[in-house]
Amino acid sequence: MDFKSSVLCLLLIVIIFLSLLSIVRGSKSSPGKLPPGPVPFPVIGNLLELGNKPHKSLTTLAETYGHIMTLKFGSITTIVISSDTAAKEVLQKHDLSFSTRTVPDSIHAKQHNEVSMAWIPVSTRWRKLRKICNSHIFTTQRLDANQAIRRQKVQELLAFVRQSCQAGVAVDIGEAASSTTLNLLSKTIFSVDWADTNSETAREFKELSRNIMEVGGKSNLADYFPVLKWIDPQRIRGRMTGFFGEVIRVFGSVIETRLLSRKNIDFVPTDDVLDILLNKEDSCEIERTEIEHLLLDLFVAGTDTTSNTLEWAMAELLRNPVILSKAQEEIKHTIGIDRLVEEDDVARMPYLQAVVKETFRLHPPIPLLLPRKAEADVELFGFLVPKGAQVLVNAWAIGRDPSVWMNPNSFMPERFMGSDMDVKGQHFELIPFGAGRRICPGMPLALRMLHFMLASLIHSFNWKLEDGYSAEDMDMEDEFGITLRKAHHLCAIPMHV
Repeated sequence: MDFKSSVLCLLLIVIIFLSLLSIVRGSKSSPGKLPPGPVPFPVIGNLLELGNKPHKSLTTLAETYGHIMTLKFGSITTIVISSDTAAKEVLQKHDLSFSTRTVPDSIHAKQHNEVSMAWIPVSTRWRKLRKICNSHIFTTQRLDANQAIRRQKVQELLAFVRQSCQAGVAVDIGEAASSTTLNLLSKTIFSVDWADTNSETAREFKELSRNIMEVGGKSNLADYFPVLKWIDPQRIRGRMTGFFGEVIRVFGSVIETRLLSRKNIDFVPTDDVLDILLNKEDSCEIERTEIEHLLLDLFVAGTDTTSNTLEWAMAELLRNPVILSKAQEEIKHTIGIDRLVEEDDVARMPYLQAVVKETFRLHPPIPLLLPRKAEADVELFGFLVPKGAQVLVNAWAIGRDPSVWMNPNSFMPERFMGSDMDVKGQHFELIPFGAGRRICPGMPLALRMLHFMLASLIHSFNWKLEDGYSAEDMDMEDEFGITLRKAHHLCAIPMHV
Protein backbone atom coordinates (compact mmCIF):
# COMPACT_ATOMS: atom_id res chain seq x y z
CA MET A 1 0.00 0.00 0.00
CA ASP A 2 1.54 3.33 -1.07
CA PHE A 3 1.86 6.38 1.17
CA LYS A 4 -1.13 8.21 -0.34
CA SER A 5 -3.43 5.22 0.12
CA SER A 6 -2.23 4.78 3.70
CA VAL A 7 -2.99 8.40 4.49
CA LEU A 8 -6.45 8.13 2.94
CA CYS A 9 -7.21 4.98 4.96
CA LEU A 10 -6.03 6.67 8.14
CA LEU A 11 -8.19 9.69 7.41
CA LEU A 12 -11.19 7.46 6.77
CA ILE A 13 -10.72 5.67 10.11
CA VAL A 14 -10.45 9.00 11.93
CA ILE A 15 -13.53 10.37 10.17
CA ILE A 16 -15.60 7.27 11.00
CA PHE A 17 -14.55 7.38 14.65
CA LEU A 18 -15.36 11.05 15.03
CA SER A 19 -18.62 10.74 13.15
CA LEU A 20 -19.75 7.96 15.48
CA LEU A 21 -18.71 10.13 18.40
CA SER A 22 -20.75 13.03 17.05
CA ILE A 23 -23.77 10.73 16.66
CA VAL A 24 -23.48 9.71 20.34
CA ARG A 25 -23.19 13.34 21.38
CA GLY A 26 -26.02 14.30 19.07
CA SER A 27 -28.32 11.81 20.78
CA LYS A 28 -28.07 13.94 23.91
CA SER A 29 -29.28 17.11 22.15
CA SER A 30 -32.66 18.74 22.66
CA PRO A 31 -35.60 16.52 21.70
CA GLY A 32 -37.69 17.58 18.72
CA LYS A 33 -38.63 16.68 15.19
CA LEU A 34 -36.12 17.73 12.57
CA PRO A 35 -37.43 18.87 9.17
CA PRO A 36 -37.66 16.08 6.58
CA GLY A 37 -34.79 15.32 4.25
CA PRO A 38 -33.04 12.57 2.31
CA VAL A 39 -31.67 9.65 4.31
CA PRO A 40 -27.96 10.31 4.91
CA PHE A 41 -25.27 7.77 4.15
CA PRO A 42 -23.06 6.67 7.06
CA VAL A 43 -20.19 9.03 7.78
CA ILE A 44 -20.51 11.23 4.66
CA GLY A 45 -24.19 12.03 5.12
CA ASN A 46 -25.73 13.73 2.07
CA LEU A 47 -22.49 15.11 0.65
CA LEU A 48 -22.81 13.16 -2.60
CA GLU A 49 -26.12 14.90 -3.30
CA LEU A 50 -24.55 18.38 -3.36
CA GLY A 51 -22.80 18.07 -6.72
CA ASN A 52 -20.83 20.95 -8.24
CA LYS A 53 -23.87 23.23 -8.32
CA PRO A 54 -25.36 23.02 -4.81
CA HIS A 55 -27.92 25.79 -5.41
CA LYS A 56 -29.54 23.65 -8.09
CA SER A 57 -29.25 20.25 -6.40
CA LEU A 58 -30.71 21.66 -3.16
CA THR A 59 -33.57 23.19 -5.15
CA THR A 60 -34.34 19.79 -6.66
CA LEU A 61 -34.27 18.13 -3.23
CA ALA A 62 -36.62 20.78 -1.85
CA GLU A 63 -39.21 19.79 -4.47
CA THR A 64 -39.36 16.41 -2.72
CA TYR A 65 -38.77 17.26 0.94
CA GLY A 66 -40.24 20.74 1.26
CA HIS A 67 -39.23 24.37 1.80
CA ILE A 68 -37.45 23.53 5.06
CA MET A 69 -35.40 20.36 5.05
CA THR A 70 -32.56 18.68 6.88
CA LEU A 71 -29.36 17.37 5.36
CA LYS A 72 -26.24 15.95 6.93
CA PHE A 73 -22.99 17.17 5.45
CA GLY A 74 -20.43 14.92 7.10
CA SER A 75 -20.90 15.62 10.81
CA ILE A 76 -22.66 18.96 10.22
CA THR A 77 -26.46 19.16 10.49
CA THR A 78 -27.70 21.63 7.89
CA ILE A 79 -31.17 23.13 7.55
CA VAL A 80 -31.97 24.41 4.04
CA ILE A 81 -34.58 27.14 3.55
CA SER A 82 -36.17 27.29 0.08
CA SER A 83 -39.26 29.53 0.31
CA ASP A 84 -40.00 33.17 1.02
CA THR A 85 -42.20 32.32 4.01
CA ALA A 86 -39.48 30.23 5.65
CA ALA A 87 -36.84 32.85 4.80
CA LYS A 88 -38.94 35.49 6.54
CA GLU A 89 -39.03 33.35 9.69
CA VAL A 90 -35.25 32.95 9.68
CA LEU A 91 -34.19 36.43 8.54
CA GLN A 92 -36.84 38.53 10.28
CA LYS A 93 -38.86 36.83 13.03
CA HIS A 94 -35.92 34.83 14.42
CA ASP A 95 -33.17 37.06 13.03
CA LEU A 96 -31.27 37.32 16.33
CA SER A 97 -31.24 33.55 16.85
CA PHE A 98 -29.77 33.08 13.37
CA SER A 99 -27.49 36.13 13.23
CA THR A 100 -24.26 34.19 13.82
CA ARG A 101 -22.40 32.74 10.86
CA THR A 102 -21.20 29.23 10.23
CA VAL A 103 -17.66 30.17 9.25
CA PRO A 104 -15.98 28.08 6.52
CA ASP A 105 -12.47 26.88 7.31
CA SER A 106 -11.12 28.93 4.39
CA ILE A 107 -12.25 32.16 6.09
CA HIS A 108 -9.93 31.39 9.03
CA ALA A 109 -7.04 32.30 6.72
CA LYS A 110 -5.09 35.29 8.13
CA GLN A 111 -7.59 35.28 11.04
CA HIS A 112 -10.16 36.90 8.72
CA ASN A 113 -12.93 35.19 10.71
CA GLU A 114 -11.95 37.22 13.80
CA VAL A 115 -12.04 40.64 12.12
CA SER A 116 -14.32 40.53 9.06
CA MET A 117 -17.65 42.28 9.49
CA ALA A 118 -19.20 39.71 7.16
CA TRP A 119 -18.23 36.75 9.37
CA ILE A 120 -17.81 37.78 13.01
CA PRO A 121 -20.78 37.32 15.38
CA VAL A 122 -23.05 40.20 16.26
CA SER A 123 -20.91 41.89 18.90
CA THR A 124 -19.39 45.21 19.93
CA ARG A 125 -16.81 44.92 17.14
CA TRP A 126 -19.45 44.01 14.58
CA ARG A 127 -21.67 46.95 15.60
CA LYS A 128 -18.69 49.31 15.36
CA LEU A 129 -17.77 48.17 11.85
CA ARG A 130 -21.40 48.19 10.75
CA LYS A 131 -21.85 51.72 12.06
CA ILE A 132 -18.77 52.92 10.17
CA CYS A 133 -20.20 51.48 6.94
CA ASN A 134 -23.72 52.77 7.47
CA SER A 135 -22.74 56.19 8.84
CA HIS A 136 -19.59 57.08 6.90
CA ILE A 137 -19.26 54.99 3.72
CA PHE A 138 -22.68 54.06 2.31
CA THR A 139 -24.84 56.95 3.53
CA THR A 140 -27.04 58.77 1.02
CA GLN A 141 -25.10 61.98 1.65
CA ARG A 142 -21.71 60.42 0.93
CA LEU A 143 -22.97 58.52 -2.09
CA ASP A 144 -24.45 61.75 -3.45
CA ALA A 145 -21.16 63.54 -2.81
CA ASN A 146 -19.28 60.87 -4.79
CA GLN A 147 -21.64 60.95 -7.76
CA ALA A 148 -19.06 62.78 -9.91
CA ILE A 149 -16.60 59.90 -9.40
CA ARG A 150 -19.15 57.36 -10.63
CA ARG A 151 -19.95 59.58 -13.62
CA GLN A 152 -16.25 59.76 -14.51
CA LYS A 153 -15.79 55.98 -14.22
CA VAL A 154 -18.84 55.24 -16.39
CA GLN A 155 -17.66 57.72 -18.99
CA GLU A 156 -14.30 55.94 -19.04
CA LEU A 157 -16.16 52.65 -19.54
CA LEU A 158 -18.07 54.16 -22.48
CA ALA A 159 -14.83 55.50 -23.97
CA PHE A 160 -13.34 52.00 -23.84
CA VAL A 161 -16.44 50.51 -25.46
CA ARG A 162 -16.38 53.25 -28.11
CA GLN A 163 -12.84 52.23 -29.08
CA SER A 164 -14.00 48.62 -29.43
CA CYS A 165 -16.97 49.81 -31.48
CA GLN A 166 -14.71 51.68 -33.91
CA ALA A 167 -12.43 48.66 -34.21
CA GLY A 168 -15.36 46.28 -34.60
CA VAL A 169 -14.12 44.00 -31.81
CA ALA A 170 -16.08 42.32 -29.06
CA VAL A 171 -16.12 43.54 -25.45
CA ASP A 172 -15.80 41.12 -22.56
CA ILE A 173 -18.70 42.57 -20.57
CA GLY A 174 -17.79 41.04 -17.22
CA GLU A 175 -14.15 42.08 -17.49
CA ALA A 176 -15.07 45.64 -18.49
CA ALA A 177 -17.57 45.89 -15.62
CA SER A 178 -15.00 44.50 -13.19
CA SER A 179 -12.42 47.11 -14.21
CA THR A 180 -14.96 49.91 -13.88
CA THR A 181 -16.14 48.76 -10.47
CA LEU A 182 -12.60 48.27 -9.23
CA ASN A 183 -11.65 51.74 -10.41
CA LEU A 184 -14.73 53.22 -8.78
CA LEU A 185 -13.90 51.62 -5.45
CA SER A 186 -10.23 52.56 -5.56
CA LYS A 187 -11.06 56.14 -6.50
CA THR A 188 -13.72 56.42 -3.80
CA ILE A 189 -11.68 54.73 -1.07
CA PHE A 190 -8.10 55.70 -1.95
CA SER A 191 -8.50 58.58 -4.45
CA VAL A 192 -6.45 56.63 -7.02
CA ASP A 193 -7.25 54.64 -10.18
CA TRP A 194 -6.27 50.99 -10.08
CA ALA A 195 -7.75 49.57 -13.25
CA ASP A 196 -5.73 51.30 -15.97
CA THR A 197 -5.10 48.76 -18.73
CA ASN A 198 -1.38 48.92 -18.00
CA SER A 199 -1.78 48.65 -14.23
CA GLU A 200 -0.04 45.62 -12.76
CA THR A 201 -1.88 46.29 -9.48
CA ALA A 202 -5.25 46.03 -11.23
CA ARG A 203 -4.39 42.77 -12.99
CA GLU A 204 -3.00 41.31 -9.78
CA PHE A 205 -5.97 42.36 -7.71
CA LYS A 206 -8.60 41.10 -10.15
CA GLU A 207 -6.83 37.75 -10.33
CA LEU A 208 -6.67 37.56 -6.54
CA SER A 209 -10.35 38.47 -6.26
CA ARG A 210 -11.34 35.76 -8.72
CA ASN A 211 -9.21 33.20 -6.92
CA ILE A 212 -10.73 34.08 -3.54
CA MET A 213 -14.27 33.69 -4.85
CA GLU A 214 -13.49 30.47 -6.71
CA VAL A 215 -11.43 28.70 -4.03
CA GLY A 216 -13.60 29.99 -1.18
CA GLY A 217 -16.68 28.50 -2.84
CA LYS A 218 -15.26 24.98 -3.25
CA SER A 219 -16.62 22.12 -1.15
CA ASN A 220 -14.12 21.62 1.65
CA LEU A 221 -13.84 18.38 3.64
CA ALA A 222 -12.55 20.41 6.59
CA ASP A 223 -15.95 22.12 6.83
CA TYR A 224 -17.81 18.81 7.03
CA PHE A 225 -15.34 16.96 9.27
CA PRO A 226 -13.91 19.56 11.69
CA VAL A 227 -11.12 17.21 12.80
CA LEU A 228 -9.57 17.70 9.36
CA LYS A 229 -9.11 21.44 9.83
CA TRP A 230 -5.61 21.01 11.22
CA ILE A 231 -4.70 18.89 8.17
CA ASP A 232 -6.31 21.13 5.53
CA PRO A 233 -6.44 18.12 3.15
CA GLN A 234 -7.40 20.08 0.02
CA ARG A 235 -5.06 22.99 0.79
CA ILE A 236 -8.01 25.37 0.57
CA ARG A 237 -7.19 27.35 3.73
CA GLY A 238 -3.52 27.33 2.74
CA ARG A 239 -4.30 28.83 -0.65
CA MET A 240 -6.67 31.38 0.85
CA THR A 241 -3.95 32.38 3.32
CA GLY A 242 -1.77 33.28 0.34
CA PHE A 243 -4.55 35.17 -1.45
CA PHE A 244 -5.63 37.10 1.65
CA GLY A 245 -2.02 37.86 2.48
CA GLU A 246 -1.38 39.35 -0.96
CA VAL A 247 -4.52 41.51 -0.82
CA ILE A 248 -3.65 42.75 2.67
CA ARG A 249 -0.10 43.46 1.48
CA VAL A 250 -1.48 45.68 -1.31
CA PHE A 251 -3.73 47.54 1.13
CA GLY A 252 -0.95 47.82 3.68
CA SER A 253 1.26 49.53 1.12
CA VAL A 254 -1.48 52.04 0.27
CA ILE A 255 -2.11 52.72 3.97
CA GLU A 256 1.60 53.22 4.70
CA THR A 257 1.89 55.69 1.82
CA ARG A 258 -1.08 57.63 3.13
CA LEU A 259 0.24 57.66 6.69
CA LEU A 260 3.56 59.08 5.49
CA SER A 261 1.73 61.74 3.47
CA ARG A 262 -0.32 62.73 6.51
CA LYS A 263 2.90 63.61 8.34
CA ASN A 264 3.81 66.26 5.77
CA ILE A 265 3.11 69.85 6.74
CA ASP A 266 1.47 70.55 3.38
CA PHE A 267 -0.77 67.45 3.49
CA VAL A 268 -4.30 68.18 2.28
CA PRO A 269 -6.94 65.69 3.48
CA THR A 270 -8.82 64.02 0.63
CA ASP A 271 -11.86 63.15 2.74
CA ASP A 272 -11.99 59.76 1.04
CA VAL A 273 -12.89 56.53 2.84
CA LEU A 274 -9.28 55.80 3.83
CA ASP A 275 -8.93 59.21 5.50
CA ILE A 276 -12.16 58.57 7.39
CA LEU A 277 -10.93 55.18 8.60
CA LEU A 278 -7.51 56.50 9.58
CA ASN A 279 -9.06 59.41 11.45
CA LYS A 280 -11.09 56.89 13.42
CA GLU A 281 -7.94 54.86 14.04
CA ASP A 282 -6.38 57.99 15.55
CA SER A 283 -9.28 58.17 17.98
CA CYS A 284 -8.93 54.43 18.79
CA GLU A 285 -12.28 53.54 17.24
CA ILE A 286 -10.87 51.16 14.64
CA GLU A 287 -7.64 49.19 14.53
CA ARG A 288 -5.24 48.91 11.59
CA THR A 289 -6.06 45.19 11.21
CA GLU A 290 -9.77 45.98 11.11
CA ILE A 291 -9.18 48.55 8.36
CA GLU A 292 -7.24 46.06 6.22
CA HIS A 293 -9.84 43.31 6.54
CA LEU A 294 -12.74 45.72 6.01
CA LEU A 295 -11.11 46.87 2.79
CA LEU A 296 -10.64 43.23 1.76
CA ASP A 297 -14.38 42.63 2.16
CA LEU A 298 -15.37 45.84 0.37
CA PHE A 299 -13.12 45.32 -2.64
CA VAL A 300 -13.42 41.58 -3.19
CA ALA A 301 -17.17 41.30 -2.63
CA GLY A 302 -18.01 44.65 -4.24
CA THR A 303 -16.06 44.06 -7.43
CA ASP A 304 -17.19 40.50 -8.04
CA THR A 305 -20.91 40.76 -7.25
CA THR A 306 -21.53 43.95 -9.24
CA SER A 307 -19.61 42.88 -12.35
CA ASN A 308 -21.23 39.42 -12.33
CA THR A 309 -24.74 40.88 -12.08
CA LEU A 310 -24.10 43.36 -14.90
CA GLU A 311 -22.83 40.52 -17.10
CA TRP A 312 -25.95 38.46 -16.35
CA ALA A 313 -28.20 41.46 -17.10
CA MET A 314 -26.53 42.10 -20.45
CA ALA A 315 -26.68 38.39 -21.30
CA GLU A 316 -30.41 38.25 -20.59
CA LEU A 317 -31.04 41.40 -22.68
CA LEU A 318 -29.06 40.08 -25.65
CA ARG A 319 -30.93 36.80 -25.31
CA ASN A 320 -34.24 38.70 -25.33
CA PRO A 321 -33.99 41.42 -28.03
CA VAL A 322 -37.57 42.60 -27.52
CA ILE A 323 -36.88 43.35 -23.85
CA LEU A 324 -33.63 45.10 -24.79
CA SER A 325 -35.54 47.30 -27.25
CA LYS A 326 -38.12 48.17 -24.60
CA ALA A 327 -35.40 49.20 -22.15
CA GLN A 328 -33.64 51.28 -24.80
CA GLU A 329 -36.89 52.98 -25.79
CA GLU A 330 -37.63 53.90 -22.18
CA ILE A 331 -34.22 55.51 -21.79
CA LYS A 332 -34.56 57.37 -25.09
CA HIS A 333 -38.03 58.59 -24.11
CA THR A 334 -36.76 59.70 -20.68
CA ILE A 335 -33.60 61.60 -21.66
CA GLY A 336 -33.54 61.71 -25.46
CA ILE A 337 -30.66 60.56 -27.65
CA ASP A 338 -28.34 63.55 -27.50
CA ARG A 339 -26.97 63.26 -23.98
CA LEU A 340 -25.49 60.62 -21.73
CA VAL A 341 -27.41 58.92 -18.95
CA GLU A 342 -26.98 60.48 -15.52
CA GLU A 343 -27.36 58.53 -12.29
CA ASP A 344 -30.39 60.59 -11.23
CA ASP A 345 -32.21 59.64 -14.45
CA VAL A 346 -32.61 56.05 -13.28
CA ALA A 347 -35.41 56.99 -10.86
CA ARG A 348 -37.55 57.77 -13.93
CA MET A 349 -36.86 54.45 -15.62
CA PRO A 350 -39.14 51.83 -14.04
CA TYR A 351 -38.62 49.29 -16.83
CA LEU A 352 -34.84 49.44 -16.43
CA GLN A 353 -35.28 48.92 -12.69
CA ALA A 354 -37.52 45.94 -13.48
CA VAL A 355 -34.78 44.48 -15.71
CA VAL A 356 -32.33 44.67 -12.80
CA LYS A 357 -34.81 43.10 -10.38
CA GLU A 358 -35.49 40.28 -12.81
CA THR A 359 -31.75 39.71 -13.16
CA PHE A 360 -31.41 39.49 -9.38
CA ARG A 361 -34.34 37.05 -9.25
CA LEU A 362 -32.83 34.63 -11.75
CA HIS A 363 -29.16 35.20 -10.90
CA PRO A 364 -28.72 36.21 -7.25
CA PRO A 365 -25.06 37.19 -6.65
CA ILE A 366 -24.69 34.84 -3.67
CA PRO A 367 -27.13 32.00 -4.41
CA LEU A 368 -27.11 30.44 -0.91
CA LEU A 369 -26.46 33.77 0.83
CA LEU A 370 -23.82 33.50 3.55
CA PRO A 371 -24.41 30.57 5.94
CA ARG A 372 -25.98 31.16 9.32
CA LYS A 373 -25.88 29.20 12.55
CA ALA A 374 -28.61 28.53 15.10
CA GLU A 375 -27.62 30.05 18.45
CA ALA A 376 -30.38 28.14 20.23
CA ASP A 377 -33.06 25.56 19.49
CA VAL A 378 -35.66 27.27 17.29
CA GLU A 379 -39.06 25.98 16.20
CA LEU A 380 -39.99 26.62 12.56
CA PHE A 381 -43.30 25.41 11.16
CA GLY A 382 -43.51 22.72 13.84
CA PHE A 383 -39.97 21.47 13.22
CA LEU A 384 -36.86 21.85 15.35
CA VAL A 385 -33.81 23.68 14.13
CA PRO A 386 -31.29 22.46 16.70
CA LYS A 387 -28.72 24.68 18.34
CA GLY A 388 -25.48 24.68 16.37
CA ALA A 389 -27.08 23.69 13.07
CA GLN A 390 -25.94 25.40 9.91
CA VAL A 391 -28.74 27.24 8.11
CA LEU A 392 -28.63 27.90 4.36
CA VAL A 393 -31.14 30.21 2.66
CA ASN A 394 -31.38 29.23 -1.01
CA ALA A 395 -32.08 32.60 -2.64
CA TRP A 396 -31.70 30.96 -6.05
CA ALA A 397 -34.56 28.53 -5.29
CA ILE A 398 -36.75 31.26 -3.82
CA GLY A 399 -36.35 33.35 -6.96
CA ARG A 400 -37.58 30.44 -9.09
CA ASP A 401 -40.37 29.17 -6.85
CA PRO A 402 -43.33 28.34 -9.16
CA SER A 403 -45.80 28.93 -6.32
CA VAL A 404 -44.67 32.58 -6.22
CA TRP A 405 -43.52 33.38 -9.76
CA MET A 406 -45.43 32.77 -12.99
CA ASN A 407 -43.14 31.19 -15.62
CA PRO A 408 -40.31 31.24 -13.06
CA ASN A 409 -37.53 30.34 -15.48
CA SER A 410 -38.42 33.02 -18.03
CA PHE A 411 -36.84 36.49 -18.07
CA MET A 412 -39.90 38.75 -17.73
CA PRO A 413 -39.20 42.24 -16.29
CA GLU A 414 -42.88 43.09 -16.85
CA ARG A 415 -43.72 41.07 -13.73
CA PHE A 416 -42.32 43.97 -11.64
CA MET A 417 -44.08 46.80 -13.46
CA GLY A 418 -46.60 48.43 -11.13
CA SER A 419 -45.21 46.42 -8.19
CA ASP A 420 -43.65 47.94 -5.08
CA MET A 421 -41.40 44.89 -4.59
CA ASP A 422 -37.75 45.81 -4.12
CA VAL A 423 -34.49 44.05 -3.24
CA LYS A 424 -33.84 45.81 0.07
CA GLY A 425 -34.74 42.98 2.41
CA GLN A 426 -38.43 43.62 3.06
CA HIS A 427 -39.84 41.38 0.32
CA PHE A 428 -38.59 37.87 0.96
CA GLU A 429 -39.48 36.64 -2.51
CA LEU A 430 -36.47 38.67 -3.71
CA ILE A 431 -33.48 38.83 -1.34
CA PRO A 432 -30.26 39.01 -3.39
CA PHE A 433 -28.60 41.06 -0.62
CA GLY A 434 -30.05 39.04 2.25
CA ALA A 435 -32.24 40.60 4.91
CA GLY A 436 -32.31 41.46 8.59
CA ARG A 437 -29.44 42.85 10.61
CA ARG A 438 -26.87 41.09 8.39
CA ILE A 439 -28.09 42.45 5.07
CA CYS A 440 -25.22 43.47 2.77
CA PRO A 441 -24.09 46.98 3.82
CA GLY A 442 -22.79 47.76 0.31
CA MET A 443 -26.24 47.41 -1.27
CA PRO A 444 -26.85 51.18 -1.77
CA LEU A 445 -23.66 51.64 -3.80
CA ALA A 446 -24.15 48.40 -5.74
CA LEU A 447 -27.66 49.40 -6.83
CA ARG A 448 -26.58 52.87 -7.95
CA MET A 449 -23.63 51.57 -9.92
CA LEU A 450 -25.43 48.63 -11.51
CA HIS A 451 -28.36 50.66 -12.83
CA PHE A 452 -26.09 53.46 -14.03
CA MET A 453 -23.67 51.19 -15.92
CA LEU A 454 -26.43 49.10 -17.50
CA ALA A 455 -28.44 52.12 -18.66
CA SER A 456 -25.32 53.77 -20.09
CA LEU A 457 -24.22 50.69 -22.03
CA ILE A 458 -27.57 50.03 -23.72
CA HIS A 459 -28.31 53.72 -24.37
CA SER A 460 -24.98 54.62 -25.96
CA PHE A 461 -24.63 51.45 -28.07
CA ASN A 462 -26.52 48.72 -29.83
CA TRP A 463 -25.12 45.24 -29.22
CA LYS A 464 -24.80 41.99 -31.10
CA LEU A 465 -23.19 38.65 -30.37
CA GLU A 466 -20.02 37.63 -32.13
CA ASP A 467 -20.37 36.02 -35.54
CA GLY A 468 -21.53 32.46 -35.34
CA TYR A 469 -23.52 32.97 -32.14
CA SER A 470 -27.26 33.51 -31.93
CA ALA A 471 -29.46 34.52 -29.00
CA GLU A 472 -31.08 31.08 -29.01
CA ASP A 473 -27.71 29.37 -28.71
CA MET A 474 -26.34 31.57 -25.93
CA ASP A 475 -24.78 29.56 -23.12
CA MET A 476 -26.42 30.62 -19.85
CA GLU A 477 -24.76 28.05 -17.60
CA ASP A 478 -23.52 29.34 -14.27
CA GLU A 479 -20.45 28.52 -12.21
CA PHE A 480 -20.91 28.09 -8.47
CA GLY A 481 -18.57 29.77 -6.00
CA ILE A 482 -19.10 32.20 -3.17
CA THR A 483 -20.70 34.24 -5.94
CA LEU A 484 -22.61 33.00 -8.98
CA ARG A 485 -20.78 33.89 -12.16
CA LYS A 486 -21.45 33.11 -15.79
CA ALA A 487 -19.58 29.94 -16.75
CA HIS A 488 -18.63 31.37 -20.15
CA HIS A 489 -17.81 35.06 -20.47
CA LEU A 490 -20.25 37.22 -22.41
CA CYS A 491 -18.42 38.83 -25.32
CA ALA A 492 -20.54 41.18 -27.45
CA ILE A 493 -19.82 43.62 -30.25
CA PRO A 494 -20.93 47.23 -29.65
CA MET A 495 -22.39 49.16 -32.59
CA HIS A 496 -23.26 52.82 -33.11
CA VAL A 497 -26.82 53.72 -32.17
